[in-house]
Amino acid sequence: MTHAETTTDPARTRTGRGRTPSSTPDVFGPRAHLVAKWLVPVLLALVFGWWAAANRRHGTEMTGGNMLFGWLSALVFLILYAVVREIAERLRREQHALLWAAFSGSAVGFLIHQSGRSLIQSAGIGLAVAAGMFLMAFYRYYTREDATGRRLA
Repeated sequence: MTHAETTTDPARTRTGRGRTPSSTPDVFGPRAHLVAKWLVPVLLALVFGWWAAANRRHGTEMTGGNMLFGWLSALVFLILYAVVREIAERLRREQHALLWAAFSGSAVGFLIHQSGRSLIQSAGIGLAVAAGMFLMAFYRYYTREDATGRRLA
């Protein structure tokens, strides 16, 4: 039977459960994290490609050209995601957040444009999504990194 660790060290007790204030439980091991590091982008790319193809066909039947468009959209999304992830790790928190905002805003703008909306509407919705993503990402990186981009403990 498993029991909670008891401790009297005030540095280790925040909620009385023996964890330091900045620690989070690591539920999965290194192998699970490695699988998730590549599985999540692949699944996102497949959903993105399917979504782009579905928006482009406007409710008509699926064609070979439409399937090709979906697969190519997924491939481009996956490649750009991998590039953004590699570049973003080297940037400071402001640039890091801006890069993810630009990526997500342009991806959403592309999806909206495939549904037949005008370029102005697509760009406006993409900019709105990018602004929201920037605020969310900047807050996340601001609270978890120092000014040089190193993660806080």
